[in-house]
Amino acid sequence: MTHLTHIKANGEAHMVDVSTKQDTVREARAEAYIEMNKDTLQMIIDGHHDKGDVFATARIAGIQAAKRCWELIPLCHPLLLSKIDVCLYAQPEFNRVRIESCCRLSGKTGVEMEALTAVSVAALTIYDMCKAIQKDMVISSIRLLAKSGGKSGNFSIIE
Repeated sequence: MTHLTHIKANGEAHMVDVSTKQDTVREARAEAYIEMNKDTLQMIIDGHHDKGDVFATARIAGIQAAKRCWELIPLCHPLLLSKIDVCLYAQPEFNRVRIESCCRLSGKTGVEMEALTAVSVAALTIYDMCKAIQKDMVISSIRLLAKSGGKSGNFSIIE
């Protein structure tokens, strides 16, 4: 069984020293969903929101969040990300928006937390922009889809 790298033998949390690790290309993909009423989603799709382009704002928020992940999650390292994509897909058949992120770098530590933070903050931004219209939106299924690079190898739930 693998051990928790952020916990010392005495139970104290600490930031992992990655100084001796080799740089490798690392990539992570994550997704989240935000469910809403049909009318709320249609307003976003049609671009009739008084606050402006909801998808563009959420995309920028997700990118900014990935870049600042280390300031939000206590034991994350500051990373020089070389790629951040945040894509939003309206799914009217399910009354929801699917959000997917991809983060990449060449470095000593993974980018899973950055990808997860990007989709989380993008979903929160959609909620924030639409809460005056609908307060019972549901953010769900935030998860890692895939990661590559590093000592732990590859992981994927993508078919």
